[in-house]
Amino acid sequence: MDLSLRDISVTLCKKQIISNVSLDAKNGEFVGIIGPNGSGKSTLLRTVYRVIKPDHGAIFLGGKDLSNIKLADSAKQMGVVGQFNHLNFDLTVFEMVMMGRSPHKRSLGGDTEEDYQIALEALRKVGMEKYSEHNFLTLSGGEKQRVILARALTQQPKILVLDEPTNHLDIKYQLELLSLVKSLGIGVLAALHDLSLSAMFCDKLYVMKEGKVIACGEPKQILTPELIRDVYEIDCTIQENANTGYLSIVYYPATRYA
Repeated sequence: MDLSLRDISVTLCKKQIISNVSLDAKNGEFVGIIGPNGSGKSTLLRTVYRVIKPDHGAIFLGGKDLSNIKLADSAKQMGVVGQFNHLNFDLTVFEMVMMGRSPHKRSLGGDTEEDYQIALEALRKVGMEKYSEHNFLTLSGGEKQRVILARALTQQPKILVLDEPTNHLDIKYQLELLSLVKSLGIGVLAALHDLSLSAMFCDKLYVMKEGKVIACGEPKQILTPELIRDVYEIDCTIQENANTGYLSIVYYPATRYA
């Protein structure tokens, strides 16, 4: 399912955070948004999953204006893994994941055997099936992140929106989570911090700085020492591994900090 943003602008507390941003995530495409803290990545994603209403512009999901789609209907198509997953109520891991089936239920409809099997399979995919009866609040940050991904997978979405999905994960689970997401073959729009992981998994990158998109393209085309210095204010060298084709980025303090 295609996702398109057209000329999105967002103002919060009388300050413009996003300025005329357009982007496209085609069906089956893994699209990353990169940029430093405060560049507007998370705010932009929150407009996509309808926590924030943009000042102007439009978002299209499967060719339809998202503002004209009921929340329950969009939740059947779009799964979300947000950056903050704090809860103040007591649920088991399995109960948390089963919440992903809610958009597919009729009013007062109970859980079916199919719902249970979908939830169990999602937990298996993220390696958390052994934790199904654990209290969600007792989990580590990385474990919670994997459970939230399982909940999103339980929605059986056609596109995933991920806001810093590898936060709190060690490198093993970062690679496993992004490999899993990539293997789903559905559209993905993800805000990412790690440039090496972005280059490894993303088909296309949008680079944000001060609320604007300043570059877009395939990772190997746009990830250059010059762009990284301009956006992140650090120096680096970039090499491509001859065997894997992956980029290796080595960072150095910017000259002005030396």
